[in-house]
Amino acid sequence: MTDAAVPIQPLVTRRAHRSSPWWNAKLITGLAILGAILSLAIVGRFIVDRDEALIGANDVNVVPIGVTADPALGFKPHQGAHVLGTDSEGRDMLAVIVVGAPRTLYIGILGAGLGVALGTLLGFVAGFRRGWVDGVITTGTDVMLTIPGLAVLVVIASFFNDMSTTMLGLVMALFAWPIPTRVLRSQVLSLRERGYVQMAQLSGASTLRITFGEMMPNLLPYLAATFTATLAGVILAVTGLETLGLGSTRLPTLGTTVNSALQASAVFRGMWWWWGPPVALLIVIFLSLFLMMVGLDEVSNPRLRKAAR
Repeated sequence: MTDAAVPIQPLVTRRAHRSSPWWNAKLITGLAILGAILSLAIVGRFIVDRDEALIGANDVNVVPIGVTADPALGFKPHQGAHVLGTDSEGRDMLAVIVVGAPRTLYIGILGAGLGVALGTLLGFVAGFRRGWVDGVITTGTDVMLTIPGLAVLVVIASFFNDMSTTMLGLVMALFAWPIPTRVLRSQVLSLRERGYVQMAQLSGASTLRITFGEMMPNLLPYLAATFTATLAGVILAVTGLETLGLGSTRLPTLGTTVNSALQASAVFRGMWWWWGPPVALLIVIFLSLFLMMVGLDEVSNPRLRKAAR
């Protein structure tokens, strides 16, 4: 009897683990895709030489593997060292993707992370304290939402000749906090009226205890969804800036690669290997973020979880 009972515990553990709302196929798939792209920053060192992504590092206009070079268009035959070919500035396209994709995600994560962190702090203070504090924060948030963020970002980016990825991420954070502030404020106002929060207040629990012990666990799905949506917005904004030529010019990102391809008329010259891979990676990134947002909606909404089964 004892021997038969031994394997039951792992089975129960696995079933409980899979029944968790966070065990969501869409969410896990989106996270896996983003994790794979971010891992290029480490794994890429063993795949390509970082210096190959610099201007003038290789022969120009080398076609990718399997493509026939047309000398009349100035293209050169495939070389074994350049699987995806090179652009008209001598950068190896595989190195550009390996270096540029994680840098684009880094800017997005930095800008979205700081923006959501500030928005969470302000949203909690406004929703929990209410009164004149809520009025000041809400008014400031509404004012920031009326400012055309992209136009201001263009002015800021054009003022600096060559912004680093960290600087660009910090600038993005300046305009990433208003929407998280509004979302978290509304959620906190709703949770503040719940019975367990009021009981905690009556029992004399501190504000920090109520915030992090009672309210924060219930807000984790909303925080994750807000961060994911903000990340998508920051990546879209920074890609737009870089496509306009307002990004770093030394090391590439996906946006600066698209900008250089447009400036060199790569589309009309048939150099699909120059603009195609960064555009495809951007599509993959936004698809993964979409899967994460759908998955997080199912995590926070029991009805959606039941419909997805």
